[in-house]
Amino acid sequence: MANVTVVGAQWGDEGKGKLVDWLSNRADVVVRFQGGHNAGHTLVVGDQVYKLSLLPSGVVQGKLSVIGNGVVVDPWALLAEIAKVEAQGVKITPDLLVLADNACLILPIHSDLDIAREAKSTQKIGTTGRGIGPAYEDKVGRRAIRVADLADPSTLRAKIDRMLTHHDALRVGLGLAPADGDALLQKLLEVAPKVLVYAQPAWRVLDAKVRQGRRVLFEGAQGALLDVDHGTYPFVTSSNTMAGQAAAGSGLGPRSVGYVLGIVKAYTTRVGEGPFPTELDDKVGRHLATVGREVGVNTGRPRRCGWFDAVLVRQSVAINGIHGIALTKLDILDGLKTLKVCVGYQIGDQVLDYLPAGLKDQTAAQPIYEELEGWSETTHGARSWKDLPGAAVKYVRRIEELIGAPVALLSTSPDRDDTILMRDPFED
Repeated sequence: MANVTVVGAQWGDEGKGKLVDWLSNRADVVVRFQGGHNAGHTLVVGDQVYKLSLLPSGVVQGKLSVIGNGVVVDPWALLAEIAKVEAQGVKITPDLLVLADNACLILPIHSDLDIAREAKSTQKIGTTGRGIGPAYEDKVGRRAIRVADLADPSTLRAKIDRMLTHHDALRVGLGLAPADGDALLQKLLEVAPKVLVYAQPAWRVLDAKVRQGRRVLFEGAQGALLDVDHGTYPFVTSSNTMAGQAAAGSGLGPRSVGYVLGIVKAYTTRVGEGPFPTELDDKVGRHLATVGREVGVNTGRPRRCGWFDAVLVRQSVAINGIHGIALTKLDILDGLKTLKVCVGYQIGDQVLDYLPAGLKDQTAAQPIYEELEGWSETTHGARSWKDLPGAAVKYVRRIEELIGAPVALLSTSPDRDDTILMRDPFED
């Protein structure tokens, strides 16, 4: 398979940044295909730490990087991120970065709506307040402003007015003043030339690369359990985070998705609200949070931590068509005498081997655990299978059995080179 699609197989924050960066060495093109600047990837390259939100991880490697049409783009956040990365020595040019001209924009009014809704809601979703959800709403409502619209100032005001007809009614209901259409127009006119230099028909660029036999790496954001259809609804993101979205969100056909690599943390974490069957509110949970440095890259929000949930990951393997997984942060389990893995749920008098769709049942799900022996030796920085303690090997093998997918890569630290390769996704 020439191409690889990387997706999170839990609730996000599985360490996709490092793995995408590592795989970028083998790719020619890296594509973001969904989400917005609510997703963050941390890349550690030597003594440099890059924190990316919108920019595909390939920019650090000097690989052609594409922000696909499935992404909602805050133009001001994009420019700020470009400036930040350039200050670290990575020059971003139109030859390096392509922005899909049919991608929809996140505007200040989207953030206003996001924040006001969360503040007023009796059921907190735990959004980042960055306008991602409202921007997707405008996209499916066919009133969004897209990148290409910035190149046509003569019609921009009419499109803003149409959008504000919808937004102002919502703003009144939330106690906000009507939006200033003139001010928004001026902001867009000012930012347009800075953004349009990167704008191209991304589907056309990618189609040409595929026809030339180039390897494409699709970089997913968030995780499968935050998918708007398949996640723990309504505590989800506003886009499809599945591997299948790589095709629709980039403009390439389904055949281009290639090998699907699911990124899986050796335990489970979640940011924000929503069901979390294996969550730990004890010293083990605090250990995972502290040693694992479980804090959101962009938001600074602490992550909730718990034991590995094989039921959820097995479900992710099925709905994403995952060929193999990359298991990350195994080293965080070093020193724990006993490990637990969730192998089923008790919901009332029922035992289930999957997470049901209903929120009531999801919230009521009690984990059924299998205990495994821990290890006292360190796995941190291990670069070969033989460097792992026997109990760690058994833990990895048991995870493979429970989720129904092999471990293709094993990550033992944030460093790019601390990776054990068992199957090369680009060659499998």
